[in-house]
Amino acid sequence: MSLRFELPPLDIEEYRLENGLRVVLNRDDSVPVVAVAVYYDVGSRNEREGRTGFAHLFEHMMFQGSENVPKAGHFQYIMKAGGTMNGTTSSERTNYYETMPASQLPLALWLESDRMRSLAVTQENLDNQREAVKEEKRLRYDNQPYGQIFDIISSMIYRNFANAHSTIGSMEDLDDATVEDVQEFFRVYYAPNNAVLTLSGSFDPDEAKSLIETYFGDIPSQPPAPSIDVEEPPEVAENYREWHDPHAPLPAFLLGWKIPPRRTPEFNALYLAGKLLYDGDSSRLYQKLVKGEESVVQLFGFTDERRGPSSIFIGAIPKPEQDLSRIRATIMAEIENIAAHGPTADEMQKLHNQLLNDAVRTRQSSMNRAQQIAEFALYDGDPTVINRELDDLLAISPEQIRRVVSSYLNTENRSLLDVVPAGKG
Repeated sequence: MSLRFELPPLDIEEYRLENGLRVVLNRDDSVPVVAVAVYYDVGSRNEREGRTGFAHLFEHMMFQGSENVPKAGHFQYIMKAGGTMNGTTSSERTNYYETMPASQLPLALWLESDRMRSLAVTQENLDNQREAVKEEKRLRYDNQPYGQIFDIISSMIYRNFANAHSTIGSMEDLDDATVEDVQEFFRVYYAPNNAVLTLSGSFDPDEAKSLIETYFGDIPSQPPAPSIDVEEPPEVAENYREWHDPHAPLPAFLLGWKIPPRRTPEFNALYLAGKLLYDGDSSRLYQKLVKGEESVVQLFGFTDERRGPSSIFIGAIPKPEQDLSRIRATIMAEIENIAAHGPTADEMQKLHNQLLNDAVRTRQSSMNRAQQIAEFALYDGDPTVINRELDDLLAISPEQIRRVVSSYLNTENRSLLDVVPAGKG
């Protein structure tokens, strides 16, 4: 019998500044640190044809200085104060975050506000960071074995350009971008009314509110960003493609399915199905392909969570001389088994244990809390979803998992990318 666990709700306070900036406070004095996360509602989904790569470019541009901070000064200030920091871009958002000693909260807020207010969008910085992005693309994608397969499979799954193009974007588009294009992108998407600011950790709420008002309150708002359409037909865009990878030492393949948007009951059930199939050493496919048949060098899978239509990927790099079609048949056989019979009681208990463990671990980190809270505020308009998410997942029944696997995974409506090493047929 599955036990039900109650996690105490996180203390969350949400409000808005007059300029539209959404602020979420999560006080937790257990450790003398504070995490600051700023999430901007802009990702590759906001880009149009001929103007891709801007969201990711800005992840670089945001560290190039602002009115009161010199180039690369953001890094230096944070590190000298004993903090850590980073920024990332996805299809859904661009985020920036730092974890600081609690006494350094004013510094973190000042730094984030200064670049929101007055980023140095100059021709020199554009040229420098455009080259930095090109180098990143060469290192992480173009010259990396299997480095392009997830971008390729996304273009096979999605038909809508907003969903299908890569986050890093087109280098030709970046070459064509003018400094005026980039300044306009900053004006529209890096406005306070297009952002969420989250604090999690040890701070005095009244002092934090005063600091936030002082640093962010007079940054002017902008008209709302253009609305976007991420709708998709049910069918994948392309069922099969063979791609010759000049850097791949071994053949590989990647399967992809189009699934419903994040936080729908169907998505939640498919997310759990993915954990059963490929997450960890006890997953069905690891036990079959890695431990049992010993036929693969590497097995991988994940759920790409989006506000619009999302996706699930499962792929493998087989050992030399192994039959790729037989490995794919093993994967589909496990999917068919779940579609017919659903997960076992033991598997459901294991899933619940994993979910609880993940939730507890997330709550132990002020930065993880800040990021999850900011994401729920941005995507769902409700940061308190973090207090309900575990219960929503635990409520998914074996029959729901069986049904969604049957509808969305045990079907011919999927994409298959075959990766062929250079020189092989």
